[in-house]
Amino acid sequence: MQKLLGASEEDDEEEMEMDVKEEDDEDEENGEKHIAAQMMMGIDGVMASTSSSSGQFQHQQQLQEQVSTPGGGARRSRPLEEKERTKLRERHRRAITARILAGLRRHGNYNLRVRADINDVIAALAREAGWVVLPDGTTFPSRSQGSRPAGGTSAGMTSSSSQMVSQQAPPTSLPGASSGYCTSAEYNACHMKGVFMPTPSPYDLSSSARSQSSGMVGDGGEQTESLPLIAGSMEVINDKQIIGLPPKLPERDFAGTPYVPVFVMLPLGVINLKCELVDPDSLLKQLRVLKSINVDGVMVDCWWGIVEAHAPQEYNWNGYRRLFQMVRELKLKLQVVMSFHECGVNVGDDVCIPLPHWVAEIGRSNPDIFSTDREGRRNPECLSWGIDKERVLRGRTAVEVYFDYMRSFRVEFDEFFEDGIISMVEVGLGPCGELRYPSCPVKHGWRYPGIGEFQCYDQYMLKSLRKAAEMRGHSFWARGPDNAGSYNSQPHETGFFCDGGDYDSYYGRFFLNWYSQVLVNHGDLVLSLAKLAFTGSCIAAKLPGIHWWYKTASHAAELTAGFYNPCNRDGYTAIVAMLQKHGAALNFACAELHFLEQHEDLREALADPQGLVWQVLNAAWDVCIPVASENALLFHDRIGYNKILDNLKPVNDPDGRHFSSFTYLRLCPLLMEGQNFMEFERFVKRMHGEAVLDLQV
Repeated sequence: MQKLLGASEEDDEEEMEMDVKEEDDEDEENGEKHIAAQMMMGIDGVMASTSSSSGQFQHQQQLQEQVSTPGGGARRSRPLEEKERTKLRERHRRAITARILAGLRRHGNYNLRVRADINDVIAALAREAGWVVLPDGTTFPSRSQGSRPAGGTSAGMTSSSSQMVSQQAPPTSLPGASSGYCTSAEYNACHMKGVFMPTPSPYDLSSSARSQSSGMVGDGGEQTESLPLIAGSMEVINDKQIIGLPPKLPERDFAGTPYVPVFVMLPLGVINLKCELVDPDSLLKQLRVLKSINVDGVMVDCWWGIVEAHAPQEYNWNGYRRLFQMVRELKLKLQVVMSFHECGVNVGDDVCIPLPHWVAEIGRSNPDIFSTDREGRRNPECLSWGIDKERVLRGRTAVEVYFDYMRSFRVEFDEFFEDGIISMVEVGLGPCGELRYPSCPVKHGWRYPGIGEFQCYDQYMLKSLRKAAEMRGHSFWARGPDNAGSYNSQPHETGFFCDGGDYDSYYGRFFLNWYSQVLVNHGDLVLSLAKLAFTGSCIAAKLPGIHWWYKTASHAAELTAGFYNPCNRDGYTAIVAMLQKHGAALNFACAELHFLEQHEDLREALADPQGLVWQVLNAAWDVCIPVASENALLFHDRIGYNKILDNLKPVNDPDGRHFSSFTYLRLCPLLMEGQNFMEFERFVKRMHGEAVLDLQV
């Protein structure tokens, strides 16, 4: 912010000075001063910019020759050319400003006036960062930010061990790290060190990431600052101009930070459909390697479709027992997932594990046991919440089936619970094991960033809706919305989700409240039985990160998934309250969502991963429930790991809160390759609060 402000003031002063001097360009002495001043400002502008061209370099050499040449015969013939160049620069500057303002209005929801100038942009950005900007321009930090050094910069160079890379500032509910930039002396001193690097590091930030930098508060409360990320800038060393390489950036030092356990998710097909352990020798070697770098344990799905595949209450745990024994021998911990959903229908699924065969047989005669959309398409990915209390599964309700399965697991592996090998049980509550409706099925044509569709049209869900409408006294409300679009619609294309749409009408609020409450009730029922089955053990539930269309008023994608979270309502408080009721932890797949914010498709979808993350975290931490996390995208680079570290161990949290554990998805040959594995080992050490060398990226 300070750098932007300084640059704008310097540009304005430069243009004003040039205009004044051009009026007196007939005077030889004034003309000479004009050219000299212009040359110096041109060089300063190049040094402060993020890129420079060969044309600028040649132009500066010409100016140097004109000033240093005795007589300077050409210097009095330049005024007209300089005026034209000034006009071109002004047009170019205004065009850039217009595009910036248009982008902020369209994608950032900034309320900027039509003829806004750079002061309006700076004020809007400052207010979003939590600063107070008065009408006369007086600017100061809000109380939530605490005091800051005057000017926002430190007096000298700060320790590299207390710096971090491009930390995103969270909302004011969790005050963000303060922004700051190095002084020109500090920057030049640091940047010159990077000039002589022979080749860029493979961990240098991408061009999109180089456009941002921010500061942080060090361990001792001292204001520290990250260096500007500049590529291809021009520097002066020994009176010669050279093109500089981007500097190595210091990383945040996590030595001494809280210990956060790291688990690795095993492959989806580690147990085959016959409940046999696949390639145990190869797996044992991989587990030994993970143990050698002090990984805390592994996570594995216990598939309902494998264990109870052929007949009700006939369970086969053989493959899982052999796997668990292997894990115990290596003194690793286990996190297990009670997976009551189908595998193979989502992005990243490399195996196919359907629901139990006997359930599929029931579904052929009674397809209403599956979630159903408005067109009547069934989704056998998981069972409908409508049969949670309906005895349609060979005399049992759905929640009774889930409970019998969990109780069988607890009895079968009692010794692993007693020895503390099994440290957590995550209970599957929907598609992908997440607490949500299957509103975005790829098999039905959904593609990102479609809003999805409501899944409430099986006979059991419609029965529940009719009952709720009658209790409200409006039986004609016993229907789903008829103007909610289709899977790939966008909010503004529908009458239900558009701004001022029916989602906020009396009927809309009734329907969405019922729809979301059914989801919460489903989680409440299943977790109450899980708590009974796994008494004394930690249980958890998983929430998805549905961040697209978050910047719209309706939050359409969240509404179809069952989260009643429009802009005027918090849809996650009821969910975390339910988790707190059962002493359950929250597993939120959000670790690297901040890393996605520069993607163009996210901006087009008005997505806000960071806003969603901090809303859910604040809701969970407000009721003091543990929060675990896992990555949604596969990566092996240092930048990705740094983003996870920054998110899981927030440096600016006033209460010192952090995530309880992290699970890396997933174990694969690519992870075990040389450089990839070295980076992962380094990441594990930093998650454990250990010191590492080479704190640079």
